[in-house]
Amino acid sequence: MAQEPEERLKEAKPPSGPSGEGEMATGSPSPPTPSWFTPKRLLVIFCVINLINYVDRGAIASNGVNGSRGTCSKSGTCTSGSGIQGEFNLSNFEDGVLSSAFMVGLLLACPIFASLAKSINPFRLIGVGLSVWTLAVIGCGLAFNFWFIAVCRMLVGVGEASFISLAAPFIDDNAPVSQKTAWLGIFYMCIPTGYAVGYIYGGLVGSHLTWRIAFWGEAIMMIPFAILGFVMKPLQLKGFAPTESKKALTSVGTAVSDVQVAEISDGTLTAKEEFDTKSSKDSAKPKDTSVSSNHFSIFMRDMKALLLEKVFIVNVLGYVAYNFVIGAYSYWGPKAGYNIYNMKDADMIFGGITIICGILGTIAGGLALDYINSIISNAFKLLSTVTFLGAIFCFTAFCFKSMYVFLALFAVGELLVFATQGPVNYICLHCVNPSLRPLSMAMSTVAIHIFGDVPSSPLVGVLQDKINNWRETALILTSIFFLAAAIWFIGIFLHSVDRFNEESRNQVTPSERASTAPLLEGRTAGTTTGALAEP
Repeated sequence: MAQEPEERLKEAKPPSGPSGEGEMATGSPSPPTPSWFTPKRLLVIFCVINLINYVDRGAIASNGVNGSRGTCSKSGTCTSGSGIQGEFNLSNFEDGVLSSAFMVGLLLACPIFASLAKSINPFRLIGVGLSVWTLAVIGCGLAFNFWFIAVCRMLVGVGEASFISLAAPFIDDNAPVSQKTAWLGIFYMCIPTGYAVGYIYGGLVGSHLTWRIAFWGEAIMMIPFAILGFVMKPLQLKGFAPTESKKALTSVGTAVSDVQVAEISDGTLTAKEEFDTKSSKDSAKPKDTSVSSNHFSIFMRDMKALLLEKVFIVNVLGYVAYNFVIGAYSYWGPKAGYNIYNMKDADMIFGGITIICGILGTIAGGLALDYINSIISNAFKLLSTVTFLGAIFCFTAFCFKSMYVFLALFAVGELLVFATQGPVNYICLHCVNPSLRPLSMAMSTVAIHIFGDVPSSPLVGVLQDKINNWRETALILTSIFFLAAAIWFIGIFLHSVDRFNEESRNQVTPSERASTAPLLEGRTAGTTTGALAEP
């Protein structure tokens, strides 16, 4: 009888294999079946989704979709407006609100999706987010007034937030060790590419058909990926235990309670009464309140851990200063170029430079960090160096009166500053515990927008109104690149630890990892970094 509890615990142990067989039936884990999701396929899928997201951002800013208001001359001749602004007769302020509404949805939802990743499979969250995005984009095409399309744009931001917070950790999990930063660089290369494609797509569709069809076309492109998030086996992020293991722990705990009650020969009624009393007290508590309180306490605990990480803080501060300049460049660059150098095609020239330098620079930055060894201190060295050199080229470019010298120097400068995308996000992912990576990416996104590109455009406009000299305004703005380089230079001297392989509270156990199908083909169970969990 003394051994009976142990035997009953063994019987209550949940099966480790995905089909209810495995270690208990054969004595060893059943051989996993290869997943359809290879790392390269995963990268391609996430890059296409990222591209579609930024095609939408570029399309709504294009002349074909955004359009212009109708105008009337002093002689009484009137021309009808075009696009969203013309159809709803929006002021420039109202037109700008559409962009702000998107950012509000994005910034509010990023931390929420990152926090939910603790209790809901992240891949399913991406599916939910992309579904919201698709429905919101369809709503933009069906809009009947300004407020309706403003709400839809906010929901587009909410949908994109799920993807921004969770895609990079998935890529980081499954990229080859020697190419992690290069893969992140390829992923972030889709940002300038998507903007450029969006300008062209929006211009063509809006001009030849209607701006509404441009939105519906985006929805059609995204629908397959939204469905994929629900029908495929959910991918499991490193540092997060699958839902099944939590259920298994609950069942084991229940079995232990049963064994303890069965072993008590005297006072059995007392044990049962205590159990019933505890159960009644627990059931009396409102479940929704306790769950919400638990989520909030976990979120606050994670936020405290994140804000105490000096490497993360320094990295994001440098990123904020960097994004302050990039945001103002993207908004005021063509106008400054037109006024300083009398560029007739300033939009096309600045757009072309941004596309080419954005693609080449982003990929080059990732490859460079992988080449010199992907560690956090090397990432800071690369960030400070390329940003400092890029600042010199961009600053010098605005000092020359020749347009051709300006374009040559400015192109080199942009090539260098775009090389930061891979390394800066590598630090965000590797300076924190694996379970904090979604929150790290979410709060980084929130910070660089709230303190970076969102306030930079109006502040630069105020500066230009005051000094009324675009060359001086551009030089003052560009000098902030030196501040970003200095902040990242400080990061070199911080004590940094790569926490990618650090155990966390929700770390997947070896037996759980063995029972899931591997994402990387040809890997053994012991070296798998990305796996599929049962839905």
